[in-house]
Amino acid sequence: MNGEEKQAGEVAGRRSALRAFIALGVFIAILAAVYLARPNDFLLYIKAFHVIAVISWMAGLLYMPRLFIYHSDAEPGSAQSETFKMMERRLLKIIMNPAMMVTWVLGLYLAWEAYAFRGGWLHAKIALVVLLTMVHVLFSRAVVNFAADGPRKTPRYWRIMNELPTVLMIGIVILVIVKPF
Repeated sequence: MNGEEKQAGEVAGRRSALRAFIALGVFIAILAAVYLARPNDFLLYIKAFHVIAVISWMAGLLYMPRLFIYHSDAEPGSAQSETFKMMERRLLKIIMNPAMMVTWVLGLYLAWEAYAFRGGWLHAKIALVVLLTMVHVLFSRAVVNFAADGPRKTPRYWRIMNELPTVLMIGIVILVIVKPF
């Protein structure tokens, strides 16, 4: 990467960080407005925003390994590989990371406020969400590895990894809806 490309990347990074802070501020303002306007329904809005964040996070967790499958077949340094790098980085930074953070913050608030951290189902759900977060971290490391044109896992590996978020999601949803213990 030459000096001009590095400088352009730094400017784009600062713009992305600014947009993320603005989005966070807007989200906090929306929560505050909901709390002030509808304090009796605040918990319902928190649940709704939590579900929206979970859907966004899961969309990223399900799409990212598909990108890795195709990226694994692309020649390192090729235009196709560079396009995948950009797509992976943006998916991670713009959708997955913020959605995961909002999911965790609102989920922990709900666990505290609505359930007082009681219930075996809740503890099991949190354990599965921790595992889902570990999958997220694994995918994040893969994005860094692909960006550096490091050693690549096979497309078969990524097809198998693509199933992990789905299996964890099924367990989480069953625990939340059925509350078996």
